[in-house]
Amino acid sequence: MFNIFSLPSVLFVKHCSVRAYWQIMQKGDIRYPRATTVPGIENVLESCMSRFLFCRLPLEILDKILSYLDAYALFNMSHTNKLFYQLASNNVLWKKLYIADICNNEKQKARIVNVQLLSKKTRDHAAGYWKELHVKTVAHCEMKKWKRLLGPINSHTGLPSQTEQVLRNLRVTWELTVTDMSGRESTLELSWSRFSETSLTLCWCGGDRLPNYEEIFSLQLHGVRRIAFSCPSLKKLRQLQHPDGGSVAFIIFTLHFYKLVERSTRGSHDWQPIVQPPFDDIDPEYGLHGYKLHIVLHNTVCKLMSESFSQLFSHISDGWIQLTAISRADSSQHIQLSGKPVLPWRCEALQGTVENCCIMSLTLLDEFGNQFGRVTTPISMEPEEAAVSYDYDGEHYLIQHEDSNIQAKMQLVKMTAKKYFVVSLVVYVSVLFVNKHFSRDY
Repeated sequence: MFNIFSLPSVLFVKHCSVRAYWQIMQKGDIRYPRATTVPGIENVLESCMSRFLFCRLPLEILDKILSYLDAYALFNMSHTNKLFYQLASNNVLWKKLYIADICNNEKQKARIVNVQLLSKKTRDHAAGYWKELHVKTVAHCEMKKWKRLLGPINSHTGLPSQTEQVLRNLRVTWELTVTDMSGRESTLELSWSRFSETSLTLCWCGGDRLPNYEEIFSLQLHGVRRIAFSCPSLKKLRQLQHPDGGSVAFIIFTLHFYKLVERSTRGSHDWQPIVQPPFDDIDPEYGLHGYKLHIVLHNTVCKLMSESFSQLFSHISDGWIQLTAISRADSSQHIQLSGKPVLPWRCEALQGTVENCCIMSLTLLDEFGNQFGRVTTPISMEPEEAAVSYDYDGEHYLIQHEDSNIQAKMQLVKMTAKKYFVVSLVVYVSVLFVNKHFSRDY
């Protein structure tokens, strides 16, 4: 007997009875990439710091040593301590790196380099100026490269068409770091993954590698780029043991495609620019119409539903705007699922299915086709008492998702022939979220 819990984008399946999951103090999110340094430099720095020799060297000597580092190593060193932060923010060092890395690149020289900027004296700028300029310029070039590699934008989803292919070409994988209540960390390699139309599903099998569910304190997901070596793969034979009463059978993460390549390879998403729609002070209902919704229901094996709905509009009610994609009163809008809403799973030598459960990926675009909101999460169907229906005489189910910005409500009917029909789909968007996106004050 398995019990199922879901946090935003995370699915836990565990053996034994249900206990409240408030013990998970920190929800799983993507934290990338892990900080790294130049190979071997950690041992050198640790040895010097322990004897206070390195810090006692004259600043001229320290600057000379740091001048042999590239931008990547210098940036990492600035996060070591306060002294290294000050040394690694030296404008002279970063200006040389900027000229070497950026100005000497003929493809970028005509478009990026500001001649007047370079002519200014280094002392005219505050400490860290050239470091910031270097990082921003490299980030700008990377953004242009990603846009080229990710291909054209899909008109239905508002997402790049080559996300899956780029992730595969970059050999990106993901590692899960689990921290228990005592602070002990364990890192697990990915068991399997599956790409769908607008999201990615990742799974880690438990076995004896995960702590009991009640002992899990936090989950961290790291994007990792693998470098292929010409060597035979290693295989491990693990003895199968029946899990005890509180062990985790598997953990599933669901990630939306939006900015997934950048987040998995470049790190925190805080630097990513937000596309703001143009300002409009003429339309009295600006931001309340023209929405486009794309929704996908799938499991770990197949797709159950994929539909787009355009020109959605509504009015404000109780702090929310209601976007009706499928009306229960209009049978011509009702959609049949291509299969049964179940979630197949496998864990080492065991496999099974979680009944009345699947994964929902929802993408909402504004009237300009820009990404407005997105949800990717495991969902479960709950029996619902519905009014008498002359069109459907089967069992009624309800699917709900709620967060601070977007809520979704879907009603289904199971017919006697084991066919499932979506008879209602309504999405609610917070007025505060609309005001922030469109710079309004509803």
